[in-house]
Amino acid sequence: MDFSEFKSLFCNSLQQNGISLLDDNALETFHLFVEHLMAVNAVTNLTAVRNVPDVITKHLVDSLFVSEHLPQDARVLDLGCGPGFPSIPLAVARPDLQIVALDSTAKKIAFVQETCSKLNISNLTAISGRAEDRAISAKIGEFDAVVSRAVARMNVLSELCLPYVRIGGSLIAMKAAKAEEELAEAERGIQTLGGGTPTLHKRELALTDNSKEPRCLIAIPKARKTPPAYPRAYAAILKKPL
Repeated sequence: MDFSEFKSLFCNSLQQNGISLLDDNALETFHLFVEHLMAVNAVTNLTAVRNVPDVITKHLVDSLFVSEHLPQDARVLDLGCGPGFPSIPLAVARPDLQIVALDSTAKKIAFVQETCSKLNISNLTAISGRAEDRAISAKIGEFDAVVSRAVARMNVLSELCLPYVRIGGSLIAMKAAKAEEELAEAERGIQTLGGGTPTLHKRELALTDNSKEPRCLIAIPKARKTPPAYPRAYAAILKKPL
């Protein structure tokens, strides 16, 4: 797909979804990113979304929903970033952000690192590891925001993410239709981990076929320091969520 067609599709989707339009420099970077993603994904399975219009809506535009909830010059952790969503779209659209992308799958982190090098994205650092790893846990309490997209249910995700949020910052979990149900089962754990009162932001993602899919952002402010016992080992979190 040439740049002109890509720009038209992307800008139309941004407008349909109420997201601010981007300048041509950002759009050109997104075009190169999608071309690179499609080429790599043809030989290495990074995403099940395999056509450009759906990548634009289901990955790029969906990732940018969180942008308006991130403060200027924020230090952001994308926990469970996969092949770079939402971290790469946020890094391109918001050069003021400093982003760390974390995932336990080495090939996905290698792709994010390669992409940043190829496209000269300088405000994103990709790290392979888990939230409970000793090397990663050195960053506990460092981030203005932790974002996570389709990683785990809230009763698990809150323990992985909230320890990394500074007091006064926020965990922003990107969810679909069952956000309220997940939030209810995670309420006790959120309190234990130092989280404040959550806010649920509902909207719909307009797709290329004119259908819509529900989306929710769960924003949890960090009110108190997380006790030093958390996060536990991932197996322990899964066995007995807080």
